[in-house]
Amino acid sequence: MAQIAITGANRGIGLALAALYRGRGDQVLALCRHSSAELEATGATVIEDIDVGNTDSVAGLGTRSDIPELDLLLNVAGILDTESFETPDWPNRIRRQFDVNAIGPLAVTLALRSQLAPGSRVAILSSLMGSLADNSSGGYYGYRMSKAAANMAGVNLAHELRRDGIAVFLLHPGYIRTAMTSGQGAKDAATAAAELAALLERLTLAETGTFWHAEGRELPW
Repeated sequence: MAQIAITGANRGIGLALAALYRGRGDQVLALCRHSSAELEATGATVIEDIDVGNTDSVAGLGTRSDIPELDLLLNVAGILDTESFETPDWPNRIRRQFDVNAIGPLAVTLALRSQLAPGSRVAILSSLMGSLADNSSGGYYGYRMSKAAANMAGVNLAHELRRDGIAVFLLHPGYIRTAMTSGQGAKDAATAAAELAALLERLTLAETGTFWHAEGRELPW
């Protein structure tokens, strides 16, 4: 039985991962801003009021006595916004995506560092939209920039944590039907969760700091 923490676990891919791991008999710590009936139904242990885009909200995780040593930390929480450079609030829209998508996974991982031990694994849900080499269409400045920054944070963490036997992976789930994509996509969240879980089962410390599609192929930076 594994001990697993998941951010953004109240909906979408985070919820699907919580349901999958609970169905396997694992203990799941579900971190979210607000719980949901669907999350409660999984039987996961829910910790609410965790906004990964607010470092003060995250910092207290490391001092809680109810968080066990973790086998797997899944940084799933993320947002997708659009920005029009004709409106004055576009810098704030980009900043918020950086706060949630890039700083958030780093802050959560650092806050839970004492719960990670040799053999633990950390996953950051990234996106192919954060790949410089794959960008052939432009647009989505905030999302693309924040996911590229998340990739760099993950590689940095991989270097830092490798000496302690802790692996870090950057994972792209694919184009998934969730609220973030307004229900558009090639696959549902349950399929994405199953693919991500299967990939994580075969990745080892030898692949730490690498960027993967959930379907099992390594991706370009």
